[in-house]
Parts: sequence; structure tokens; C-alpha cells
Amino acid sequence: MISTTRTAHRPKPRLLAGLGALAALTLLPSLPAAAAAAPTDDASPQSVRQAPPRAVTPAERRTDAYLRSLRNRPARLKAFFEDLPKGGDLHNHLSGAATTEFLLKLAIEQGLCIDATMTAVAPPCGTGTRPASDARTDAAFRQQIVRAWSMQDFPADQSGHDHFFDTFGKFGRATWDRGKLLANVADTVVKQNQFYLETMVTPASDSAKALAEKVGYDADLAAFHRKLLAGGQLDRVVDDAVKEADEADVQFRAAAHCDTARPDPGCRLPVRWISQVSRGSSPARVFTQIAVGMRLAERDPRFVAVNLVQPEDGESALADYRLQMRMLKYLRGQYPGAHLTLHAGELAPGLVKPEDLTFHIREAVLVAGAERIGHGVDLVHEDNWRQLARTMARRGVAVEVPFSSNKQILGIAGNDHPFNAYRSYGVPVVLATDDPGVSRIDVSHEYQYAARTYGLGYTELKDLARASLEYAFRDGRSLWADGSAPSGYRLVPACRGDRPGTGRPGPSCSRYLAASPKAATEWRQEAAFATFERDNGGRG
Repeated sequence: MISTTRTAHRPKPRLLAGLGALAALTLLPSLPAAAAAAPTDDASPQSVRQAPPRAVTPAERRTDAYLRSLRNRPARLKAFFEDLPKGGDLHNHLSGAATTEFLLKLAIEQGLCIDATMTAVAPPCGTGTRPASDARTDAAFRQQIVRAWSMQDFPADQSGHDHFFDTFGKFGRATWDRGKLLANVADTVVKQNQFYLETMVTPASDSAKALAEKVGYDADLAAFHRKLLAGGQLDRVVDDAVKEADEADVQFRAAAHCDTARPDPGCRLPVRWISQVSRGSSPARVFTQIAVGMRLAERDPRFVAVNLVQPEDGESALADYRLQMRMLKYLRGQYPGAHLTLHAGELAPGLVKPEDLTFHIREAVLVAGAERIGHGVDLVHEDNWRQLARTMARRGVAVEVPFSSNKQILGIAGNDHPFNAYRSYGVPVVLATDDPGVSRIDVSHEYQYAARTYGLGYTELKDLARASLEYAFRDGRSLWADGSAPSGYRLVPACRGDRPGTGRPGPSCSRYLAASPKAATEWRQEAAFATFERDNGGRG
């Protein structure tokens, strides 16, 4: 069975109330407001990549002026961000991305029951449970489910850490139809004016678990890998994952009406899968899941990368963190065609011991070789964090930033968040949603939050959207010339004489786009920007 759920390992109880205030006390001495805007003198030697400001076009200036004119016009401002082209979502858990209302719809379709903890369970509905279908007519019951399955109405002055992760276990039974989930999520992504999606699932979860238990753990990673490969065992698990993906494709096309005269918008969205690994599991299972995901990425182009999921502060996740980074390093050497993005630094003061805040991002980048980092919230607590940021900038290791989930899970927001610290050191940043269904937000909300909180203008928002495609694990070469991103964004020579949005590209650019899905997706966004700027430039 393929698991789409962002499974949670419930951490041992901790005092999380008031985490935001505690984080502020701890973070601000390390990252004052001035440091958030630019590196301090002792932190900005020549090795800090200070990108020169890029040229701003007249259309961009007019659009920026229009954006600033909307400060006291909330309805127009909301529409602006909804219409803004917003690249791709690179940090997205499929089960947590589907809307809560859609998950409830699936639960009703499957005839599931809801127990006293608001958890969806298999029928028949016995004592202490109610049919999920009761939510159709019982508004209070429906609202109870929505609150239990999401962050809806969660008190702002309480830590949402446990509630956030507990939601996945509550609605997990309703997420078995991966194709239907994707139809819901893809439709939302397109309506949000995004052009690409990477979303996380756990492929062949049961088969991988059975193989791990059969083979048993071996601390000699090379020997363990050989045992997994012996007799084609690992490839048979990968075969199961491919079969699951095939079945999900069929289900998706049916649910999204892709082969009808009126296909849903999501049918045209390029989607790639990232294989989740349950970091709270045993070492044998973690290693096996990594091997499955990496082998799968080399065999099936629908899968591009591997990521570790579950709470980073869980007991096993903390105890085995360095071991898991070594596992990733070894297996990346065996499967160089697989990409790697890692949840790392999804931690805050008060959630873990101080020493646990000092090395997670570093190990993910320097040991495991992650190409992107998810969250990275504890940056300024890392040992020699400024040098780490410089290394990430030099290597082009992007950070996936989901503001809402960082606030809901960790209580980190505003100047406590390292968003500006990353940007000041030239680390690529992309905005993401994480689990928008659970968080009850969309990517437009994340862009609007960034603009309001950090004073971003239109060109900065535009370049964040560009970065989300530039650092995607999309096949092919970039639309942008080497060395131009993130500050210059100069078109490659083949397309330099063309202007997206003003007509068809010339022959050389057309050939280039035809040979590169990545560049073609980026070109689509540039054409959308041209239209957006015509519609919004100079309006009052």
C-alpha cells in the first residue's frame, strides 16, 4: 500500500505553551532586526555572496506602484496576490495538502466512521462511533471534525505542535485514494496560478516495511544494502511502488476528468513525486525506505527525490539523526540520479535541548548532501551558522519556507524567523505551503504574508516565484543563463532576443524550450508575468 499520510511520531510531552515568547527571547540576541536585513560587519567577509540589484523594467515599477497603492484596500490586495504567478510548490505533503472538506467527502464516500477522538475508522460503526455521513446534516459534528483534522480555530496563544501532527492520524484512513487526493490538490495549485508541483508520498510502505523486517539491520551500510539487493528483493518493492503510481495515475485522470471534453485545470499541471521516509522508524526501515525512494527516482521519471518526514524533535529522530545523514550519504553514492531535499532545522528553543539546535542543517547539507532544505528554522542556533549560510549560498542549496506551518508548529514568525537572514547571505529561498489543508491556507496567503511582514516589493515577490521553478527538480536546463539567478535572471542566449508574453518564441528559443521541460515551465510563468504586469501596471 502507498501511504500518503505525513505520519507522526508523537514526541514525549514537553512544555510548549508560550513557545513564541521563549523563541523571541532566545533568537533576538542572535538575530536582531538589523541582522535580519543584512549581515553584520563581522559576518560579511568577501565570501558572502552579495548579489547586485537587478535591472527593474518599467512594467515592474508600475506593478510595484500599484501593489503599494493597495495597502488600505484589502479586497484588491487579496485579488492581487491570488492573480500573481507563483511558480511551483516544492514542499507539499499530499495528504496534508488536500482540503479538510475534501478529506471528509472521501471519508463519507468510503463509509467510514468517526470515533470519540474524531478519528476516521473502518466500518461498521459500533458503540462510540458515528458515520462520517452524519456530518452532511449535523453542522456541529462537521465542525468538530474540521477542527480535529486541521488548525481551524486553534487558539493562537497555544502551541499547535502536537495538534498539527496528530491531525494526520485522525484523517489518515480517508487518504488511501492517492489519485483522488492529487486531483483535489492539483486543481488548487493551478487555480493559485502555479505551474509545477512536487508532492510527498510514501511509496510501497507495506512492502518496504516487510523487506526491512525480513533482512534486519546491519550497521555496515554497504553490507545492509547488498542484502536488500540480493535476489532482486529491493527491485520487487520498487515494482510495487511503480504499480501503485500507475494505479494512482488512472484514478487521478478519472477524478480530474482528464480524458473528457471538460478536463479539470489540474490535468495540465506537471507533477513530480518525492518519496517520504519515516524518520521516526527503526534504522532498518529508514535505510530500506531511503533505498526504495532513491532506486525509484532512478527508474521512474515521475519520482524525483527523497525526503525524511515526521517530527524532527521525535525521540528516535533525534537519537538517530547523525546515523540517518550517513545513510543518506552512502545511498546517494549508490543512486546518483536521485535528488535529495530534507526537513532539517524544523526546531525551536524549548522544543529540544539546546545542543540539538546546533547541527541538523549542517549535517543535512555537509554530510547527506541535501540540494534543498525544508524549514531550516533553527539556522542562527547552528554552530558557525554564518559560514553554513555562506556554504549554502555558494552551493545553491535552497530553503523551502512555509511560514504558516512554522508559526503553527514552532511558534516562529516575523523577525524570529530566519527568512531575512537566509536572503542576506544569498541563500536561495522559495515559498511553500507544507500542509495547506491542515494549516487552512493557500500559497497566496504565504506570499501576502511575506510581503506584509518583510516589506517585499513586487520584484522581490516575482523573484521568489522564479526561484521556486529554478530550484525545482524539473528535468532539463534552465531558462536562465548560468550565473544570472537569483539576481539577474538573464535569458539563455537561445532565447535572449525573445520576450515572453509578446508572441511565440523564435526558432532557436522554440527548439530550446522543446528540449527542456524546466525551461518551458519557466517560460510559461514569464508569459504569465507579462500578462499580469499589463493588467496591474499603472492601475489605480
